[in-house]
Amino acid sequence: MHTNIDADEIAKFDAIAARWWDPGGEFKPLHAINPLRLDYVDKRAPLKGRTVLDIGCGGGLMAEAMAARGAKVTGIDLSEGALKVARLHLKESGRQVEYLHISAEALAAERPASFDVITCLEMLEHVPDPASVIRAIAAMLKPGGEAVFSTLNRTPKAFAMAIVGGEYLLRLIPAGTHEYAKFIRPSELEAWARETGLQHRHSTGLHYNPLTRGYRMGPGLDVNYFMHFSKPAGDPGA
Repeated sequence: MHTNIDADEIAKFDAIAARWWDPGGEFKPLHAINPLRLDYVDKRAPLKGRTVLDIGCGGGLMAEAMAARGAKVTGIDLSEGALKVARLHLKESGRQVEYLHISAEALAAERPASFDVITCLEMLEHVPDPASVIRAIAAMLKPGGEAVFSTLNRTPKAFAMAIVGGEYLLRLIPAGTHEYAKFIRPSELEAWARETGLQHRHSTGLHYNPLTRGYRMGPGLDVNYFMHFSKPAGDPGA
């Protein structure tokens, strides 16, 4: 298995994996933003009838949602606990998703140029080498394929909102979920993607209102943000 793994990160998610599908539990924010991120992906990279890979799929919230939109979905994660929950939930939902315990880099070696759409949401900030994941994504996209990322910007506001506010004051997510040093500036993500030949198409922010406890998508990338890229149609490799 590829070495781009943080064992402590995997352990954190394994410890709470059983509660992935509890909308009132530790993953409540993911349940809340899932419709927004699903609509963003489907608008930027239409899902119906396409072969889709969800990297860092966890318990399957996004993978199942994309399958419901008509995509043929593969989800990968390095948390055995999360994948077990994801597979069990398929028995309740009746959806069809292929779940694999494998890294993006290892899958890229097995399935180059295999996917129309790849999503990598709230995942890059949890690995030691995010650029390695982006290289793997570029290799796995078919010519003309599309990738959507979401992550956290490395700004004082993101530290205040995501860590101080989200983890300790509002307790939206478990304390210790994020490490500020691993947050990624949009310029860094765009540069890593450009080095692989991916072309930037769109960016938007995800914003939380602590008064209404609601989320919305819109301009401003200073905390959570999404970026959409495409692989040139004439590019068979990464």
